[in-house]
Amino acid sequence: MSRREIREHLFRMLFRRDFHDETELNEQIDFYFESLEAPKEEELVYLKERFNKIIEKIPDIDVILADASSGWRLNRLGKVDLTIMRLAAYEIEYDDEIPNKVAINEAVEIAKIFGGESSGSFVNGVLAKLIK
Repeated sequence: MSRREIREHLFRMLFRRDFHDETELNEQIDFYFESLEAPKEEELVYLKERFNKIIEKIPDIDVILADASSGWRLNRLGKVDLTIMRLAAYEIEYDDEIPNKVAINEAVEIAKIFGGESSGSFVNGVLAKLIK
């Protein structure tokens, strides 16, 4: 799996979080994995571990994003944009292996695929504020 594919899978997995109870989340991720075409076991393990690390940091990530998206409350943002920004913010704040510019660029590209017409520029604008 390429890094882009991993991000897209993580985006889809994280997106489910906003629509399901915490108690159902593991089951939803298992359903998601069942829908994948012949994934390797190590890829599933990696996705699950990374997903859990991101989920663990979501409260902190949301505080960071709330500060960066001045004028916008997170509950007013589109779920697609918010999920993409959570993933990228995790990479920016907690993953030293991924350069910040790569995390932002990948988030913008995913926003162009899954988000609305202005999602790419909105995501770019908010995430650019996270770079120190």
